[in-house]
Amino acid sequence: MTDTLRPPATSPTVTVSTADAPRKLQRSLGVVGGTLLTLSCVTPASSLFVIVPLLFNALGTATALTIGIGAVICVAVAFCYSELGTLIPSAGGEYAMVGTLAGRFAGWLVFIQSLIVVMIVPSVIAVGTAAYLAPIVHVSGPVAGAAVMLAATVAGLLDLRANAWITGIFLVLEVIAAGVVSVLGFAHSQRGASSLFHGVVADGHGATSAVGLGAMMAAMGTALFVTQGFSTAIYLSEELENPRRNVARTVLWTLGLSAVVIMVPVVAITLGAPDLATLTGGDISGMVAGWSDSALGTFISLCIALAIINAGIVMVIQNSRVLFASGRDKAWPAPVNKAFGTLNRFNAPWVSTLAVGVPGAALCFVPGETLSNITGVAVAALYLLVAVAALLSRRGSHKHTPAWRQPLWPVLPALLVLVLVYTLTQLDTKALIWTGGITVAASLYWLCYLRPRQESHWVITLPEDEQL
Repeated sequence: MTDTLRPPATSPTVTVSTADAPRKLQRSLGVVGGTLLTLSCVTPASSLFVIVPLLFNALGTATALTIGIGAVICVAVAFCYSELGTLIPSAGGEYAMVGTLAGRFAGWLVFIQSLIVVMIVPSVIAVGTAAYLAPIVHVSGPVAGAAVMLAATVAGLLDLRANAWITGIFLVLEVIAAGVVSVLGFAHSQRGASSLFHGVVADGHGATSAVGLGAMMAAMGTALFVTQGFSTAIYLSEELENPRRNVARTVLWTLGLSAVVIMVPVVAITLGAPDLATLTGGDISGMVAGWSDSALGTFISLCIALAIINAGIVMVIQNSRVLFASGRDKAWPAPVNKAFGTLNRFNAPWVSTLAVGVPGAALCFVPGETLSNITGVAVAALYLLVAVAALLSRRGSHKHTPAWRQPLWPVLPALLVLVLVYTLTQLDTKALIWTGGITVAASLYWLCYLRPRQESHWVITLPEDEQL
C-alpha cells in the first residue's frame, strides 16, 4: 500500500480550509507549447556548446558514440517517464510518481536526487555564457552565470504562456546555430566516419591514446546529463492540457528532437576538427571561427549565449514547480510549505522561483567540474529509481488506470535498472561521496522529522480534475 492521497479526500489528515489550500496551476499548455518549453530545457545548443566540450576533453573521437549510447539508455528512461507521467500527472514529477507507487520514503529519496539536479544544472549551464559573449564583452564565467540566473529568475515570475513563446524564439536561434555548425563541420571533414567508432584522445603533450569502454562508462553520467531535460514534461503535467495523452507525446518528441539536434553537430565537429588536439581541447567556437569568417563566428557565439539564457529561463520555470509541489505536499515546516505554495498574479510560484534562482546564482561560483560530476551521479540515481517504479506501475488499481503504456514491460525497465546500477559504479568517486552524503542527510531528516509527522506531512497530493 502506498501513502498517496488524492484530493478531495474524506480523511481529516488531508482536509484543509479553502484559505489555507494552495492554488492549483492552470492548464494552459498544449503539446506544441509543452514541447517548446521541454526542448528548451534540454537546450540542445547549450548542452552542445557547454557540456559536450567536457566529453571531448575526456573522450576525443569517442564522444559521439558515448552520447549515442546515452541516448539509447534515455529511450528506455523516456518510456518509463511517459508511462508514469501519464499514470500520475503531477508537478512533483519523479517524486510524485515514485512515491505513489513505492511509498513515501522512496518518493523522498527521489525528491532529493531531483532537487540536487534542479539546483545545480542551471548554474552549470549558465556559467558557459561568458565564453560565448567574448566577441562583445569580456566577463568571468561565474559573474556571467550569476547574471543569467538572476535574469532567468525574473523571467520565471512571469506568465507561463508568454515564456513558452519567448523560449520558442530562442529555440529557433539554437537550432540555427547547431545547423550552421553541422554544415561547417561536414564541409571541412578531416577524417572518415570510421573514426567515430575508434575512440582516440590527445593527452596534451602531442601523444594520443585509445579510449576504452571503461572511460566511456566513466563519462556516461555526463552523457546522460546532455539530454536530461526531456523529463521537464512531467513537471509541467499540471499545466498541460489532456495530460494522460500529451505528457507522453511531449516526452518522446522532446527526446527524439533533442537527440538529433545534439548528435548531428557532435558528429560534424568530430569529423571536421582540424586535428585531434583541437578536438580534445573542445574549443567549438574556435573551430567555428577557423571554418568561417569572424562575423559568422560572432553570430554563432551570440546565438549560443542566447540559448544558454533561454535554458536558464526554462530550468527556473521547471524547477520552481518541483518546490511548489513539495510545499503543497508538506515536505517542510508549515511556514516554508505555505511560502513554496504561494502563487503570484501571473499564477507563478514566486517564492519557489526565487528559492531556485538565487541559490543558483551563488552556485555559479563553485567549480564547474565538481557540479557536473555530482549532477551526473544524481541523474543516474534518479533514472534508476524511476525505472524501479516503472516495474511497480501495473500493480493493483494502477494496472487498470488509463495511461500510456510502454512496450516490452517489464523487460525494458528491468534491463534499465541493471545498466544504471553498473553505470553508478563507474562514476567519479568524489561525486558519489557528495551525492551519498546529501542523501544520507536527507534520510535522517525523513526519519527525525517527516516520518513522525506522516499523518500531516509529505502527503503526496495528486491533482484531480476533469482533464486527467
